[in-house]
Amino acid sequence: MVASELRPIYTAPTRDSAELALEEFAGKWDQTHPTISQVWRRNWDRIAPFFAFAAEIRKVIYTTNAVESLNMSLHKIIKTRGSFPNEEAAVKLLYLALRNHSKKWTFVQSWCEALNRFQVLWPERMPSLERN
Repeated sequence: MVASELRPIYTAPTRDSAELALEEFAGKWDQTHPTISQVWRRNWDRIAPFFAFAAEIRKVIYTTNAVESLNMSLHKIIKTRGSFPNEEAAVKLLYLALRNHSKKWTFVQSWCEALNRFQVLWPERMPSLERN
C-alpha cells in the first residue's frame, strides 16, 4: 500500500507538483515510514531531471520491467560466452543482442508513444520510421 502512495510523485506532470505530492506522502506516512520520504528528499537533485522529459518518455523510464529484461538479456549473452578475444568482439555481440532484443520493444508499455517523442525531439539521432 505504501508503494502505491508513491505513484503520484513519479507520475506528477511537473517537478513542482511532484514536490507537493512528496510533501503529501510525507504527511501521511512519515509517522510509520520516515525513511522513505527522507531518501526521496536526499536524492531529489538526481530525481528532478526526470520531470524534464515528456510524459510518454517518463512512463517508459519508470516502467522498470523493460530495463530489467534488457539487462537480463545482455548479461545472459555475455555470461554464456565467457571471454572475448578483444573489446570489439564484445561490443559486436552486444550490438547484435540489442538489435534482436529491440524487436520486442513494441510490447513495452507506451514504447510507441515514447519512440514518437524521441523522433520529434532528436530526429538526427533516430532512424527514420518510414519504410521504403
